[in-house]
Amino acid sequence: MSLHEAKASDFAPDWPAIIAVVLGVTAFSVAQGLTYPLISLSLESRGVSAGMIGLNAMGFAAGLGVATLILGRLTRLASADKLIIASLIGCSICLATLASTSELVIWFIARFALGFFVSMVFMLGEAWLNTACPDRLRGRVSGLYGAGMCGGFAAGPLAIPLLGTSGGLGFALLAIYIALVAFLTGLLTMGARTRPEPSSTRDLFAFFGKAPMLILMVLMFGFADIAAISAMPVYFVKTGHSQAFAALSVTALAIPTAVAQPFIGVLLDRLPRRRVAISAAAIAASGYLLVPLLSSDIALLLTFAFIGAASFALYTAALTMLGEEYRGSMLVAGSAAFSLAYAAGSAAGSGATGALMNFINPIAGPIGVGVVLVVFTLAFALNGRR
Repeated sequence: MSLHEAKASDFAPDWPAIIAVVLGVTAFSVAQGLTYPLISLSLESRGVSAGMIGLNAMGFAAGLGVATLILGRLTRLASADKLIIASLIGCSICLATLASTSELVIWFIARFALGFFVSMVFMLGEAWLNTACPDRLRGRVSGLYGAGMCGGFAAGPLAIPLLGTSGGLGFALLAIYIALVAFLTGLLTMGARTRPEPSSTRDLFAFFGKAPMLILMVLMFGFADIAAISAMPVYFVKTGHSQAFAALSVTALAIPTAVAQPFIGVLLDRLPRRRVAISAAAIAASGYLLVPLLSSDIALLLTFAFIGAASFALYTAALTMLGEEYRGSMLVAGSAAFSLAYAAGSAAGSGATGALMNFINPIAGPIGVGVVLVVFTLAFALNGRR
């Protein structure tokens, strides 16, 4: 019986692989957290239209989609560790390109390639994390992974006031950082004992039929997470709060979310994982429904912190349950399926919440998200009983 087929609790954790994956996802998150606003602000300062800036962001999303669809084929051509290192180097080259030129066409190409490479790091890293981790530690390791991801997203935008939006300094420093991460990842993989097994596009689509509830968990995470990040600051402004408070709400969401994930991981290892996930969904739903009833700024920020921690806990739980229930090629397929589910959920979350606030009333935004999460929580609980 191979290592991939053995019960996950039968082997010692592959710490070099785990550390490499956490380093990689942190780099991925910093890159995305910094480049999303930095590219938009840089283009805006050069007089590029809002529509063209939106199209540029779509180039990143297109890269994510292409990576998801050809991931299985690439894993049959090269091992996951080599693909991760190559993708990190690719990210560094893309960022260096953004730093060295202002040609809009080249920025479109670099943005597409950046989306492709960071998606490869993300999907292969998740599969490798579950391959390298014994089940007795799976929740805690997933929690550390989630903390690295959240911390990276939170840290990226904080660098913009220090680096500015012109001159390419931010892109250049980030390119150097990613290159160093690629070098460290290469050193760590020399001591790694595990590798994810190759997958295929067929496995990807098969996973949707095998694990609909895991897919729905990630879909709901994307729905609630992006609604909080993109739509709720608009809600706060529309209900009389300052723009400074709206910006502070995102910080109040991101930092507690990162801090909470290791503790969520402990709960996932000590309690029934499905119950932890159901509880997280219920807390997130309650938070959204509570927001319109609160008038205190402190109470709103605290509630927002709980919403962020509980929403991301759905993803941490889904990642943990993926490794618990699946082996081999289905780990890569599951990670790719999670990427598609998150993309669909985030698109629905920002679009639906914005529409509710525009066409009904601002308070319809958080209430609508809360109701969707309540329905999901009930469906999840009933599915577990069956």
